[in-house]
Amino acid sequence: MTRSGRFNLGVRRRLPELMDDPALDAHRHVQALRGLERINRWSRAASILWPPIRDAASRRPGRSIRVLDVATGAGDLPIALWRLARRHRVPLSIDGCDVSPRAIEHAKRRASELGAEAGFLPLDALSGALPEGYDVVMSSLFLHHLDEAAAVGLLRRMREAAGKLVLANDLVRSPLGLGLAYAGTRLLSASPVVRVDGVRSVRAAWTVDEIGAMAARAGLDGATVSRRWPCRFLLRWEAA
Repeated sequence: MTRSGRFNLGVRRRLPELMDDPALDAHRHVQALRGLERINRWSRAASILWPPIRDAASRRPGRSIRVLDVATGAGDLPIALWRLARRHRVPLSIDGCDVSPRAIEHAKRRASELGAEAGFLPLDALSGALPEGYDVVMSSLFLHHLDEAAAVGLLRRMREAAGKLVLANDLVRSPLGLGLAYAGTRLLSASPVVRVDGVRSVRAAWTVDEIGAMAARAGLDGATVSRRWPCRFLLRWEAA
């Protein structure tokens, strides 16, 4: 591929990410999970998701709000959101699910170390219905892993499972995003996996217009897609 082709972000280019390889060495996998935790802290991912969750909780005074994080990875976002809820005295019950047993084991260990009341369960979010009984179903940095049909199908299942609210936070495909991914993964992580996957993630990411069109196809009528720093978007849909 030519140099101009390598840096052309007008068309989505999806390559396999190293973390998605079941044969990835356990030590390298955990190192990558820790690197992603640092990147999420730096990018304030929990702060992107917290306001709509807090607002949904405020409409249920005296009742706990239940949240499911789909493809939770390191589990750092459920832990961070639980801590925010505790700080703001918002009654919240939160779980994360992931297809990777290693990721679930890591997330459970981190929650125990930090004293966070966040649950984690093994689940393939791309196969069958999502668990019921949750008010909020969210995902973060997962949609860019999927082809269009799978992403639309996941958004549809999230809508069907969510009692009140669907949230999706992910990267925006852009030259600035690519530059930040290249620099940020090298500053914030020593993991070669994170450094490779960070750039691949931006190349595979969606634009705001693309994600809006997919939300409509998934039946998320009235969904909003807004940009968030740094080079991310937040998709938000509320049940009528």
